[in-house]
Amino acid sequence: MNSVSQDQLAQLTSQTETILASEHLNLSLVRSSLESKQTAEERKFRSNLQKGYGTASPLHKLRLFDESNKEEDVRVTLYRDSASWCPYCQKVWLTLEQKRIPYRVEKINMRCYGDKPASFQRLQPSGAIPVAIIDGVTYNQSNDIMYALEEKFPNNNPLVPTEPDVRMSAQSLLRLERQLFSAWMYWLTSRDTPDGRMRNDFISTLTEVENALTASRGGFFLGEDVSIVDAMFAPFLERMCASLLYFKGFQIRVANGEKTNFPAVNRWFDSMETLESYQLTKSDYYTHCWDLPPQLGGCRVEDGSKPFQDAINGLNGSWDLPLAPDNNDLEPDWSWAGDEAAAKREAVERVTSNFEAIISFASRGAGKSGRSYGAPLSDPNAVPNESIKPFVNAAMIVVCNRLLSETDAENTACDKALAELVSAWKKEGGNSNEVMDKVAMSLSYLRDRVGVPRDMRLPAARQLRAHLNWAITKLQ
Repeated sequence: MNSVSQDQLAQLTSQTETILASEHLNLSLVRSSLESKQTAEERKFRSNLQKGYGTASPLHKLRLFDESNKEEDVRVTLYRDSASWCPYCQKVWLTLEQKRIPYRVEKINMRCYGDKPASFQRLQPSGAIPVAIIDGVTYNQSNDIMYALEEKFPNNNPLVPTEPDVRMSAQSLLRLERQLFSAWMYWLTSRDTPDGRMRNDFISTLTEVENALTASRGGFFLGEDVSIVDAMFAPFLERMCASLLYFKGFQIRVANGEKTNFPAVNRWFDSMETLESYQLTKSDYYTHCWDLPPQLGGCRVEDGSKPFQDAINGLNGSWDLPLAPDNNDLEPDWSWAGDEAAAKREAVERVTSNFEAIISFASRGAGKSGRSYGAPLSDPNAVPNESIKPFVNAAMIVVCNRLLSETDAENTACDKALAELVSAWKKEGGNSNEVMDKVAMSLSYLRDRVGVPRDMRLPAARQLRAHLNWAITKLQ
């Protein structure tokens, strides 16, 4: 650090440890507190990950579902993107989960945020994902993988209809899905004409989708049961809701009770969100709106979209405590993911289970940037600031305690602990703000890189982002 000597850093570190000890704050106690509040199922999360069992998670590298399946019997290996950004990976991933086909996962970087291993390049010379190996045969296209899974595992919750008339309906809907994709992509990546032709073309095609869902006799495209049509539509409709709101100011998905021109599309999302397979793979608006531009080579912003961008990016209080329901009616809360307390426990579990690595990662915010990639939030070769780690560590312990607090008195104790840390860092640092500034930079770096679903589900991500903001505000 520039304005703080090594002797001062040593004194600061000692003083920080003394304050944490006096307030009975340490990582071990955070973990103990978390465990005392967790449900029985939550306590089994890590052991289930190792075994391939339990509630579906992006952290699973082996997915057996339950004890009836054995690892040696797994016939499928899925190569999908590490950050859970790729829509083509999502629909294959969703299909495997919905059909409950045991599989292994190999995570591969997308070009916009990292390099691909040579072993994968030999398997897939183009580098494109997803790739699946099924019974020793390599499949290199998402749709080919989905249909191969249907052919190889016909008794696992079939998704392709067999009745001729329903198959014809499915084919018609799949053509409509491609038309909708084209209209979205054209509008999203271009500046609309003065007469709004791109917008109108998209609305016209989305209205066809709305009419098809209105005519359905169930919650899904082909009726009461989910099908391959839903799996094909899901990744792109999800991204349309996020990106068109952010870049164009056009809202498709609304909170319950709000008016919309697309009620059937909203009901379809409600039906999809009853499926564990979709709950697993679903992302949030913030993640999508930052991951799509580097994948597509850019998205074009239109007038009137800035208030939505600010809200999705956490500005103007949208990531501050207390959190507004549905981000002030812009993005429906995931009520199926549990209550607020469950979201906080999930956030703390994900942080504390990999705490040392997360502290190092966050400290990149006060370190040196590395090789740049297309994705602005990706910096895999950044170098953390080693000298700031003890203070980031202390701040994160307080943040985790704040997340687990259940009473006003516990919240006040966290406020007091952080205030004492800030006071000591300023005093012992020779009245320099450098330590606070660099800790705030580190927490901001972490906050902006919480990915959904890669790291945690949206309710947990909102709580973590907001509690990091709470600490950042105290530091600035």
